Amino acid sequence: MPIAIAVTSPDLVLPSPDPQTPPAAVIPPPQAQPLEAALAETHRLLEQHGYLIVLYPASDAHSETHQRLHTIRSVLESDRIALLGLELPPLAVAVLALQLRRLSVCDFSPGVLASATRLLAHYVYAGALLGSVSRLDRIPVSLASHATSWVPGSQFGVLLNPARQLVKVGGTPQEPLRGPEFATELLLARGRLQSDWVRAGLAPAWRVRDVREVGLPAESARWWGTSRLVEFAAAIGDLSVLYQVVASVRRDECRWCGLQLIGDRCAFCSAPVAPPPAPSARLALTAR
Repeated sequence: MPIAIAVTSPDLVLPSPDPQTPPAAVIPPPQAQPLEAALAETHRLLEQHGYLIVLYPASDAHSETHQRLHTIRSVLESDRIALLGLELPPLAVAVLALQLRRLSVCDFSPGVLASATRLLAHYVYAGALLGSVSRLDRIPVSLASHATSWVPGSQFGVLLNPARQLVKVGGTPQEPLRGPEFATELLLARGRLQSDWVRAGLAPAWRVRDVREVGLPAESARWWGTSRLVEFAAAIGDLSVLYQVVASVRRDECRWCGLQLIGDRCAFCSAPVAPPPAPSARLALTAR
């Protein structure tokens, strides 16, 4: 069975364009599920799939959801659960979870698939169109932008990942949001802001291959500081390209748990990759 991919809310589960993509599991917060039920469901997932990768917004780092996830892993005493808090908006977390679900049917090992999350996050262009930035604390906001927020009809384009940028939409001249230089598909989720700028303006400027509209995650309004928004995320949609991105990266072996990984840290045990030997040590080894 493919490695299990889980999220912390049903609205972070996106429909897949591939019929063979496995569904995502949902581990809800404590107020939505008793601990005993969460332990039983997680144990079932481990027995059925072997390994479990859980994605959640890093904004939950000190929340009850974060504590629940670590309690489950501690009680089950399992080293087969990877808990990955992501510094990304909710829709981007959902996009990454979908990408991992699609890649889970490929031949990647659990360690490689889990550690690929940080790699793939660099290829997700995540942001939102906001009707106000007065409560936005994810990016520096100038006093001028704060003042403009009080003007009726004002709109701002915000890019949070992979770089940060804030522009006034509708200004003259209009500054563009810096987009990807590779083929992407764009997902958008509408809040209470009535605007077609993302579909009619941003998508053509970024030359996306396709635009899909999905439901807005419940956490998005709190995350962005306003319910007057349209959240968006552009990401690689071609499974073969996703596979090549992950497969092309050098793999190491975790010195603690023995899993294969990419990057500088194991996603399951958090052990860092051993640094390369110093030049003098390499010379000594060569001399032997």
